[in-house]
Amino acid sequence: MPGDHPDPTVIKIGDTYWASATSAEWGAVFPLFSSKNLLDWELVGHVFPDKLPDWAGSNFWAPEFYQENGRTYIYYTARKKGGMLCVAVASADHPAGPYHDHGPLVGQEAGSIDGFAIPDEHGDLYLIWKEDGNSCYQETPIWAQRLNDERTALIGEATELFTNDVRWEGPLVEGSALVRHNGWFYMFYAGNSCCGKGCQYATGVARSRALLGPWEKYAQNPILDSNDTWKCPGHGTVTELDGRWFLLHHAYFKQSHEFVGRQGLLSEFTWNAEGWPEFVRRSPQAPPLTDLGRLHVADEFEGSRLGLEWQWPINQQPATAVANGQLHLSAEPSRLGAVVARRTHTATYKAATTLDFAALPADTFAGLAAVGDPYNALALMAGNGQLQVWHLKSGKQQCLTSIFVEPCATLTLRLEVWGGQRYRFAYSTDGATWQPIPTESFAVNGTYLPPWDRGVRLALVAQGEAEATATFHNFILRNQR
Repeated sequence: MPGDHPDPTVIKIGDTYWASATSAEWGAVFPLFSSKNLLDWELVGHVFPDKLPDWAGSNFWAPEFYQENGRTYIYYTARKKGGMLCVAVASADHPAGPYHDHGPLVGQEAGSIDGFAIPDEHGDLYLIWKEDGNSCYQETPIWAQRLNDERTALIGEATELFTNDVRWEGPLVEGSALVRHNGWFYMFYAGNSCCGKGCQYATGVARSRALLGPWEKYAQNPILDSNDTWKCPGHGTVTELDGRWFLLHHAYFKQSHEFVGRQGLLSEFTWNAEGWPEFVRRSPQAPPLTDLGRLHVADEFEGSRLGLEWQWPINQQPATAVANGQLHLSAEPSRLGAVVARRTHTATYKAATTLDFAALPADTFAGLAAVGDPYNALALMAGNGQLQVWHLKSGKQQCLTSIFVEPCATLTLRLEVWGGQRYRFAYSTDGATWQPIPTESFAVNGTYLPPWDRGVRLALVAQGEAEATATFHNFILRNQR
């Protein structure tokens, strides 16, 4: 799953595999993918495509499927508005939705994350989750508690299964995913720091005859660790195909690391003579992407609505209309304005868009931006007869350069980036001849863009009064090495 897809989960229902992943602070929330072979995935929808659950405000992390009696459940993490991280649940009559949210199940003072549902040895369904103690410099117990018959509330008492007490685990254990094999419960879990330049994530495993323990951690942990291609592999879910066992997990590609984010990988494992899972060379064997062309984007805005791949900052879904090969994006006045974005797949690429320049209302700016989050971006913006390069850092906007452009009906904007760090901008009035945008240095530094847990997006943006609209004719993204 190339691009920013952390904490992936997978389940087989009938003859179809279903997958999802963390969406964090980007909507739509929790993508839904389907596949027949674990390799070719189609994005078919989202758990929360438009409206967020009323109780939740941010941190939409770690969805996990559970299926029972024809009903599909998603146990997920989100932050209560003004409060703590919670594990919650939504359900649907079909894996593709629509999903009905049932609200939070548990929210401890330190926070509760990474819920996973599994029946115990007696057939009673339990929720497994992590207490987020590392957020307040405490240990991170993994808990288990029984679910009610409706699978929408916890009953009885919670039982602690284990915590981070081995050196490699560092400040935490999290991301539990369980499977039962040959009379054992196996818990694949992640340890140490997950994200960003200094990540040290790896995957361990523990096992127990009974779900509530006692649990034994494998002496050879971590069983999945970094190599020269992939960094910080962890937080995955186990699945089978034709008798072969796989973990769908995330990792950073070394060459792009935090600029693209944590990507979904499928790693095969076998069971050794002692009954423990083993990965070849204890590291992901997925090769680097070679066919980058299949990930190129050329969106001409056909049809009547934006494609499912487009995203926006949660709680800031902009008003859009697609018609006659054009995207009409209603402006917003704050910071960068209205944003619709796509994931990136490499740290070196070119992106372009053509917009109606002459038709832009006064004091409305529209353009192309590399976006870490709504507070950190680099943008090439057109408006008021000008082109401007905007530097948005920690919510503070600065115009790095501004030039006047001869009147023209449409304007094509181009953004180029090398290694996620060096940005250069250009424009064209005819779509063929390019004029560079002068800046103080050859390239603008974008090292600051990625948040600790997310990759950079490429976005179309519109800033201005709410009644103003910007019109885009296309969006093109070309990946490079």
